[in-house]
Amino acid sequence: MKLYDLDVSGNCYKVRLFASLARIDLELVSVDLANGAHKQPPLSDLNPLGQLPVLEDGPYVVRDSQAILVYLAGAYGGLAWWPAHPQGQADIMQWLSFAANEVQHSLCAARLIKKFAVELDRHQALARSAVVLALLDSHLEHNDWLAIGRPTLADCAVYPYVALAPEGDVDLKPYRHIARWIGRMEALPGYLPKP
Repeated sequence: MKLYDLDVSGNCYKVRLFASLARIDLELVSVDLANGAHKQPPLSDLNPLGQLPVLEDGPYVVRDSQAILVYLAGAYGGLAWWPAHPQGQADIMQWLSFAANEVQHSLCAARLIKKFAVELDRHQALARSAVVLALLDSHLEHNDWLAIGRPTLADCAVYPYVALAPEGDVDLKPYRHIARWIGRMEALPGYLPKP
């Protein structure tokens, strides 16, 4: 099973993190993004959107980090990470959507601006980051984990860009419940350190 990967990408990291926690073996294929390898065959044949990560499991190809998490958990990770009941799945999916939308357009955007000089609205990214972190901190005040009372795909999806937020000049110090959650994530057996 191959993961087409970029080591500094938070979206790629969330897949590597989950695979490490769930003890799923992946062959990492480093993609030369700087020279446009993601927009040329064979990678453009696997994902015409030209985005990473991409998972290739034999003939089956999955693009998008959230979809890859669901696939890996369902196919290889067991019920601990992706429960069989629809309420648990829906609870997790809410957080996967949160990662793909709210986190992507706030914490991730701030990091892209600061670390990679991507031209986005810095003021807007930082303002959105404050809202996202306040919501997350409030949830974690009463919950050790994001969904169903234990570590799941939800935590793997949201954690990377939260933990990497300081790379976007986003201060995590005011969010003590997030800090404790980050500590719990980093204490999990199989935890893979941030890139």
